[in-house]
Amino acid sequence: MAPYPFQKVAVYCGSNSGNDDAFHVAADLLAKTLAESDLTLVYGGGKVGLMGLIANSLLLRGGKVIGVITEALIDKEVAHMELTELHRVGSMHERKALMAEQADAFILFPGGPGSWEEFFEIITWAKLGYHQKPCGILNVNGYYDDLLRFLDHSVEKRFLSEAHRRMILVAESPQNLLNQFAEYQAPQVSAWM
Repeated sequence: MAPYPFQKVAVYCGSNSGNDDAFHVAADLLAKTLAESDLTLVYGGGKVGLMGLIANSLLLRGGKVIGVITEALIDKEVAHMELTELHRVGSMHERKALMAEQADAFILFPGGPGSWEEFFEIITWAKLGYHQKPCGILNVNGYYDDLLRFLDHSVEKRFLSEAHRRMILVAESPQNLLNQFAEYQAPQVSAWM
């Protein structure tokens, strides 16, 4: 595959595995796609759930994985200790800031409130002009269909502009999403438009 204009991709995903085998298949496919594209994974540093599946699958393929985890989570024994790099931080605020600094692009994979919160914070930072990195949702087996409808509803109700809505790229396959990332041009709009 042709090299992408970015090297490190942050993935926000579940610390649980979910109850749909499609999530597990997609986690392996995402890891395979990152490995084949020589892209580094940046993630929350856990060994459990979908995050552990993606990290392990990428490591088995010889890929690079950077984890960022809080000391509190290390104490709960959920840290993945066999990564390329594992950064220990004191708080969730530090964790999110370091992941944002490390990554060149951001993917929301199936997950729960922690994943959603991290992704929407990074979208807010893009909207405010703090970064111009691509952000996208990997909509595995329709998991985020209702969220995508809600985002469109927010545009209708004028709480989200069309330009800002277009900042959230969406795909059903990792390859398609990475290709969208490669072509992404951040809109030159006000944070308030």
